[in-house]
Amino acid sequence: MSDSKPSSSENIVAQKYDRCVADLIVKAGIGFGAGVVGSVILFKRRGWPIALGTGFGAGQAYADCDRSFNPARIPGVKFVPGTASSSPAPSESKESKPSA
Repeated sequence: MSDSKPSSSENIVAQKYDRCVADLIVKAGIGFGAGVVGSVILFKRRGWPIALGTGFGAGQAYADCDRSFNPARIPGVKFVPGTASSSPAPSESKESKPSA
């Protein structure tokens, strides 16, 4: 069921924030797991692969969250100013490649 009235800006921000937290937990967990496996198999049970993997996962989640809250940082997106009655809407710039 789709609701006909638009969501408030507070709900949109809350949804983005919830997605960012969930993404952080998943990606940091995957990085932690990969670090544990790398530590046990390759690095004689040292601790730095675990920290490195967790940091890579958290950094990737941070970058994704930053792009979610600031769409101007997505490569290839241009903001085209609209008329006075409408707000600026992002439009993706697609370059056509000539065929060989």
